[in-house]
Formats: sequence, C-alpha cells, structure tokens
Amino acid sequence: MQRDELVGHCLAKPGAEETYPWGEAELVTKVGGKAFAFVNLEGGTVGLKCGRTAEEAAEWRDRYPSAITASSYIGRYGWNAVDWPGAVPEDELRELIDASYEAIVA
Repeated sequence: MQRDELVGHCLAKPGAEETYPWGEAELVTKVGGKAFAFVNLEGGTVGLKCGRTAEEAAEWRDRYPSAITASSYIGRYGWNAVDWPGAVPEDELRELIDASYEAIVA
C-alpha cells in the first residue's frame, strides 16, 4: 500500500482528523480527539490498536513476526507497529486500520 492510499484510508473514516503533534514526518489520525493511527509518513511503520487486549495484538505479531511488533510504550495496551509497505497484505492492513478505528470509537 502506498502512503497516499494508507493516509486516505485513515482519513476516510467518519470524524477522522489529521494532526502532526511531532512534526510533519509523523501523522496522527484521530477520531473524537483520540488517536487511532500513528503514521510515519517517510515509510516504516503505522501504529495501530490491534485488539482490545494485549493478547489479541500478540496474535497479529505471531502471524507476521517480521512485520508486526509491539509498539513502544503502548504495546501492552494492544498497540502494534506494522511495517509498511511490507509483508502484511494490503487487505489485512486495511482490516487493521478499520479495527483500530472501531476500537477507539467504541
């Protein structure tokens, strides 16, 4: 998935807004004032809430051990860093973005 597609998918969510709290290289997409995706715009990773529990997030890491790791600092809360472009197929990356958005909206 290319950067524009990734960002576009995040921002197409109802109520999504883009913020740059740490400079223009890092986009944080939020809904209701809460982050649901941390996008490194230079490539690398997108941080997503990959489940309601740390165990659910670990299932994704087990599935793609070379492409998904626990997010620094917030990994214990179900957040993963997903490599992009990378080994995770585009449809599953979209699924992860959708699930992160839904978890934050809930």
